[in-house]
Order: sequence, then structure tokens, then C-alpha cells
Amino acid sequence: MTAVKTPQRTYTTRIDLPVETRKKAIDLLNKSLAATVDIWTQTKFAHWNVKGQNFYQLHLLFDEIAGELYEYIDLQAERVTTLGGTALGTLRMAAENTPLKEYNVEAVDGSEHLPALADQLAAFAKLAREGIATADDLDDADTADLYTEISRKVDMRLWFLDAHMQKR
Repeated sequence: MTAVKTPQRTYTTRIDLPVETRKKAIDLLNKSLAATVDIWTQTKFAHWNVKGQNFYQLHLLFDEIAGELYEYIDLQAERVTTLGGTALGTLRMAAENTPLKEYNVEAVDGSEHLPALADQLAAFAKLAREGIATADDLDDADTADLYTEISRKVDMRLWFLDAHMQKR
């Protein structure tokens, strides 16, 4: 598969960020948009397929996490278009451009889904923190704030998943 490139075209906006800054922020956001669509579908996979003793609790938790991730898809896509870009958010685009690894589709029991999902969310959280730093370097405080919001909430969800796996 060939990765989908962000169109070079940018639309006119009265936002006072330089065009080159906006283009770099658009590329950054589209990369994380792909990852967010990917992690959202991976989380839904865990939600649909978890089995075992803690099924109901994990089924609900995974769905809550997926719901939050779905909101981030819209936030990032709208930031891309706000900056004058094109949001590359189809499922095929996400599959071609996500930096995340494939989910462990062999997971069945909650004890298998918990570490599989936690590993993926940790990688996603790292991308969000990298987004904060990159947006700061671009002097794009609004995009950095968007990534900070995502990072803060994903870190909290990692805590929830980690707490399920801790014995003492």
C-alpha cells in the first residue's frame, strides 16, 4: 500500500498562523488522525470481543474509552480543516497512514485484552505528547492544547487499564 499524502492545497483563512506553519500542523494532525481512527477501531474490537469473568465491566470500560477516542477524531479533523487543510480521515486512509501496530486479534479473555489495549493506548499517548512538542515548536498553541487534552485523558484511561492488571 502507498501512504496517502496530505494534499498541498490549503484554503484561505484569517487565522494568523503562517501558511508553512499551518501546512506542518495539518500534516501532524493528519498523522495523529490516522492513529486515532486506528486506536478507536482497535478499542471497539476489544469491546466487541472480550470474554471471561470480568466481561461486563471490561465491555463497558472499553466502550467508554472508544467513545472518548471517537470525540478526538472529530477534534483533530476539525482542527485540520480550521487550519485550511483537508482531513484525511477515511478508514482506508487511516489504515495506510497509522503509525500504530496491529492489535492482538488473538486476545479473548480480559487478561489478554487489557495488556493488548494498554500497549496500544500507551503508544497513542506517546504520539499525543510528541504532538504537543511539535505544535509548541510551530508556535501553534491551539493545536498543542488539543494534544494536551488528548494526552491527559488517555493517560487517565491507561491508569484505569493498568489498575485492572495490578495484583497488589
